[in-house]
Amino acid sequence: MKIGPILRVLRNRARFVAKLVHTGQHYDARLSKVFFDDLRIPRPDFELAVGSGSHAMQTAEIMRRFESVLRDEQPEAVLVVGDVNSTIACALVAAKFVLERPFATALGTRRRPLTIHVEAGLRSFDDDMPEEVNRRLTDAISDVLFVSDPAGMANLDREGVPAARCFFVGNVMIDALLAARAQAMESPILETLGLGDRPYALVTLHRPSNVDDLDDLTALLGTLDEIAHQLPIVFPIHPRTREKLSASGHALDPRRWRLTDPLGYLDFVKLAAQAKVVLTDSGGVQEETTVLGVPCITLRDSTERPVTLTEGTNRLAGTNREAILAAFAESHGEQTRRVPRLWDGRAAERIEQTLAEILHANT
Repeated sequence: MKIGPILRVLRNRARFVAKLVHTGQHYDARLSKVFFDDLRIPRPDFELAVGSGSHAMQTAEIMRRFESVLRDEQPEAVLVVGDVNSTIACALVAAKFVLERPFATALGTRRRPLTIHVEAGLRSFDDDMPEEVNRRLTDAISDVLFVSDPAGMANLDREGVPAARCFFVGNVMIDALLAARAQAMESPILETLGLGDRPYALVTLHRPSNVDDLDDLTALLGTLDEIAHQLPIVFPIHPRTREKLSASGHALDPRRWRLTDPLGYLDFVKLAAQAKVVLTDSGGVQEETTVLGVPCITLRDSTERPVTLTEGTNRLAGTNREAILAAFAESHGEQTRRVPRLWDGRAAERIEQTLAEILHANT
């Protein structure tokens, strides 16, 4: 969802030659190929096919395979998005790679590719989240940082990142959402799930802190089941969560729960847009619900997207039963919200314009 809008804009400009690397970190077709199809992202130029593994093994293997791409391609810039292992792995390789020939930029003559981080500056301040480590390290070694949340600019300033390297451009996730919304609303997913015009809640769970401990997962699902007695729940199950749910032996009553495999982007946007409330531990879903105007309850103790709390429809509930049920009760009230600044569908255009100024300063 983040790379699609950027790649489209770059490939529509003759001044850039943009090539796409798919590391294979997300290798399940239900979590990868379907998004390429729904978002009309061209086939990757490079498939690293890394697959799963521990954090160390996966990150190391991405680095090993990506270095050969840099050696063959000799790129002037490497752009990474988000906060996954692929992000830090590719950024670290790019930051240390010496090109065969130097080139001129607005930042001076360089021998290393320009390392660019999209969605920079986000902080949950929860160091137990692997993503938080990836965010901090990627920002520390990046040359150009594109920020989606105003709080991100303050975070980078506090961490000593020079202001000249930081650019508040808006949210590319919202570029993808706004471009796909009309098509998504044509999705037949409500009829497929037998929901029709019935109200429902939408749940997503995949964070290790929520699903890896079977006792914690069972307790959380028990709380959500109390909500399901009031409002049927649609639950697209991440492969990681399905495995843990099976191991827990916890059964979800099909009279109250609609369990599905992971959904394509268009189907999911339709479900989120029509839901009475969304309960999630996903950062991206917090952003999408803010723009869609749908109440969101975040099942985490922290969020790296505070603008969804201050300006959007998001409530931070954690995993405490009473807090979740209280947030659910509050979600029935009238929503007062505004769409955050620069979440207007043009973030990728601003990224391209800035990169053109930096990379083509002397041409």
